[in-house]
Amino acid sequence: MKALSIVAAFLGGVTLGAVAGILFAPERGEDTRRKIAEVLRKKGIRLNRAEMEDLVDQIAAEVKDAE
Repeated sequence: MKALSIVAAFLGGVTLGAVAGILFAPERGEDTRRKIAEVLRKKGIRLNRAEMEDLVDQIAAEVKDAE
């Protein structure tokens, strides 16, 4: 069970790092949100605009707290 937790933590960190890279990329926020929505749709996750903005805000807060 401990190995599974380590793998889950690693994958979570990789995901958070990728999202942080996208968030801090030199693109407009609208373009970034569209790209995130595209990736989520490919994975079968559909969010409306408000939910997407909440997700982006949560991720940005996590990244800021991690610094």
